[in-house]
Amino acid sequence: MKVSALNGMSDTSAHELTTRDHWDSAWQRPPRWRLPSKLFVGTRNLQRVIEPHVQPGMRYLELGCAPGKMLAWVASDLHADVSGLDYSQRGIEWARRLFDTLGLRADLRCEDVWSTTFTPGVFDVVFSAGLIEHFDDPRALVRLHLTLLKPGGRALITVPNYGGVYGRLQGWFDPDNLALHNLSIMSTEALARLAPTDLARSVRAYPAGRLSPWAVSIGHKWPGPIATGISLAANGLGLIQPMDVVSLCPLLVLDIVRGDDPAC
Repeated sequence: MKVSALNGMSDTSAHELTTRDHWDSAWQRPPRWRLPSKLFVGTRNLQRVIEPHVQPGMRYLELGCAPGKMLAWVASDLHADVSGLDYSQRGIEWARRLFDTLGLRADLRCEDVWSTTFTPGVFDVVFSAGLIEHFDDPRALVRLHLTLLKPGGRALITVPNYGGVYGRLQGWFDPDNLALHNLSIMSTEALARLAPTDLARSVRAYPAGRLSPWAVSIGHKWPGPIATGISLAANGLGLIQPMDVVSLCPLLVLDIVRGDDPAC
């Protein structure tokens, strides 16, 4: 059964810049069956975005959740009632195995986002990381985040900050991967314009995160040992970095609170 709020949106999926096969290939190798390591600055960057907005018992949904590592952390450490959606069958299988291994509970569904069976208007937080930039016009997808929220709920949407130094580096190391991203939305001003004005009570777009090498495919061009060494060194610098520096922030965040009017 499709959620009625999504009727008429299904053709939007035709504008996706990636394919199901791409993501099945991305999740070909199983993850480690444990919570995400806080020794990786990329993990800490996302946790800093999420943690202030999630309280125990909240209903939390992640769109594009495979392989489930961040979702498992939200369930385990923040004690939220978590759900996840991903259209990669392999990715969802890894997520289910991860939750089973950790003894955690989640409602995990392998679905296309445009025909999700999740009920609209029930979640306190809807989160996605690295999702909307794979659509050439992500406005309908941003709107979907808010449609799934209850009034007063919060959408947290992150994209890689390829509008600056990370984009220039990725364009040199792995231009084919960069081409899978919608670079036109990668500024705070462009992100803020994606928010549906009829549903949003407040909109904030901002750069976030400490220095991170994980936004750049260094190993695509340089030999493995060299790429690994540089990545680990940069990761260490990011971990000890005391505060965000705008020019070095690897993430852009779109933070939208849904309006209180249930008729929105």
